[in-house]
Amino acid sequence: MITQIIGRLVEKNPTYVVVDCNGLGYLLNISLNTYGSLPTDENVKLYTHLSIREDAHTLYGFIDKVEREVFKLLISVSGVGPSIARTMLSSMTAEDVQQAIASENVKLIQSVKGIGAKTAQRVIIDLKEKILKTFDIDEVSVTESNTNKEEALSALEVLGFTRKQSDKVITNILKESPLASVEELIKKALKNL
Repeated sequence: MITQIIGRLVEKNPTYVVVDCNGLGYLLNISLNTYGSLPTDENVKLYTHLSIREDAHTLYGFIDKVEREVFKLLISVSGVGPSIARTMLSSMTAEDVQQAIASENVKLIQSVKGIGAKTAQRVIIDLKEKILKTFDIDEVSVTESNTNKEEALSALEVLGFTRKQSDKVITNILKESPLASVEELIKKALKNL
């Protein structure tokens, strides 16, 4: 099993990279989050997962171990293959995926291309306990911050801001202060909108 690759970045695309490791070039499929986090210099260290199927051996690369763990958990769910897991990690950060699963946010998981309602529910059912244990997420704070987020989003919509724009701002605020009250979320969001 190849668990990490350290080498010189010779090719960089939003969906894959090629890393030269002592003259041997490894093609690694990556998420957009990994692509955005790649260092500007040539030397890189990527954590990997080797997916072996009957017709292909595919190497996936991740900027950190957390993203790789979330990927492994996602592909353990029936109906979620490596390409859907990579798409999910491209449209959301690993932390956002954890929060979505822990707070049972079916709509957010379902918003990923290739995931329907049943698969989204299966992801939550199969992974919620594992996510809470593996990443030591406090279930009470997740539920509370998710409720606060929804209330703040509704209030901002009433004030005339688009939900998509408001969601980005509030998500960033919750990253900095995850236990912010509804009032704090609205006040900080209004400063950033």
